[in-house]
Amino acid sequence: MTSSPPEDSDSTASFSGGEAASTPRSLWSTLREAVRGSSIDYTTAPVGRAIVMLAVPMVMEMAMESIFVLADVFWVAKLGANAVATVGLTESMMTLIYTVAIGLSIGATALVARRTGEHDPDGAARAAVQSMALGLLVAAVIGVFGAWQGSRLLGLMGAAPEVISTGSGFTRTMLGGNVTVIMLFLVNAVFRGAGDAAIAMRVLWLGNLINIILGPCLIFGPGPFPAMGVVGAAVATNIGRGSAVLYQVTILARRLGRVPISRQHLHLELPVMASVVRLSGTGMLQILIGTASYVALVRILSAFGSAALAGYTIGIRLIVFALLPSFGISNAAATMVGQNLGAGRPDRAEHAVWTAGFYNLLFLGTVGIVFFAAAKPIVAFFTTDPMVEPYGIGCLRIVSLGFVFYAYGMVLTQAFNGAGDTWTPTLINLVVFWVLELPLAWLLSRHTRLGASGVFVSLCAAYSILAVISGVLFRRGRWKLARI
Repeated sequence: MTSSPPEDSDSTASFSGGEAASTPRSLWSTLREAVRGSSIDYTTAPVGRAIVMLAVPMVMEMAMESIFVLADVFWVAKLGANAVATVGLTESMMTLIYTVAIGLSIGATALVARRTGEHDPDGAARAAVQSMALGLLVAAVIGVFGAWQGSRLLGLMGAAPEVISTGSGFTRTMLGGNVTVIMLFLVNAVFRGAGDAAIAMRVLWLGNLINIILGPCLIFGPGPFPAMGVVGAAVATNIGRGSAVLYQVTILARRLGRVPISRQHLHLELPVMASVVRLSGTGMLQILIGTASYVALVRILSAFGSAALAGYTIGIRLIVFALLPSFGISNAAATMVGQNLGAGRPDRAEHAVWTAGFYNLLFLGTVGIVFFAAAKPIVAFFTTDPMVEPYGIGCLRIVSLGFVFYAYGMVLTQAFNGAGDTWTPTLINLVVFWVLELPLAWLLSRHTRLGASGVFVSLCAAYSILAVISGVLFRRGRWKLARI
């Protein structure tokens, strides 16, 4: 799985015209075009150039998200272990909301990409509107329940009484404002599926920039700002994401992207909605299996106290820093698969996936080496608490050992989803995370000397196995036959 991608007539070395990718001027021109936004046809442009044009803004989009994640935990860490534990426990619950958002995004991306590849802009617009309508409905239900039961949910996650006392406001605010998360994910998925990766990048940059600026202001209360403590972090996050959603709506209303939504599309269409529900429902189940296992891992870890939870939260946030840009490359593969299957070019879609996987390997493998070698000073930047630091270092080092496998696993999973074959990665997740990972985490943490580190080992093992299984099934090619 770590071999270089195969070559075909769409040479990965070709970026524009007859210039090679190694030509600095050509590469710089391509990067600038990718950031500005491009009108190229992703079903005919050279595979290497097409992936770069999609991946660069997606990686930059996710890089900004990574910076936000690190900045958020950096400021909250100043409030102590209880505040960090609150964020960690709430984030484990928020992963269920991310499940909904990502599941809806999987369906939206697959449908919009396929219709775009078929040169059916009206079909793409209809799929986008029905996806957004479904997202608003789901967000309303979750928001009411989360704001009402936030404190109780925090207790069910194993939080100590002092954590509930200081952190319940953070939990209620984050769960109650989930509509900003769902719509931000969902509309950006529409942009990506259509090939408007640069627009999605600018949207997330705006939201996260506002959040990064407001975060410390609302947490600590300098000048005219109220000192809201850990709740301030949640308020800043919702304001930032909400601003980004307003920007998305403005772009769609002014028809500035490739998805030409107009008033005639603003009504419910049950047949299209059914397609969205089918793909998104399986996508949600797929992500739910993985994220629910993550919640269970946090529950296992909570038995080792707030220090272990705080160290794990810091370590995982750092790992997310590395993985989010890789999701950008993976999303590029999903768009390439969807559009090229729509254009009747399955072999080109397969070639694009292996090329994206190889690019991801180069990136994530390098990051993994840095994380393993420099785990101590990296974690020390966020905390020097002698009780917390060892857990953060252990999490970072152990999980980063599997980065080489994650690189391909992430791309392959998104390739299945981009094709509309959402059941394959769903079944893989079920076997890997519930049959293998959770029992292994419980066994290693409770019945060996590894203790909390057993949870970290199980994470590394599970994602590595997932990559191998995904590679085997992808080569069989059944995903090429998916009809959506």
